[in-house]
Amino acid sequence: MRHQAVRLYLQGMGLRAIGRFLKVNHQSITNWVTAASAKLEATPPQPASSEVIEMDELYTFVGAKKTKST
Repeated sequence: MRHQAVRLYLQGMGLRAIGRFLKVNHQSITNWVTAASAKLEATPPQPASSEVIEMDELYTFVGAKKTKST
């Protein structure tokens, strides 16, 4: 039931809605989600170096824009 509650939370369902659906107190759902998140790594592993860096297209568009926005 805990795994199902966490799965529903990750799919975007609210804590109280999950509690009503599973007939469990919403605070229990909160505790289960918090415990599941504590088991995850803090950040995903990052590469030591990167070879390619891409600039954001929106930044270059706004920076090169010739007319002011209204």
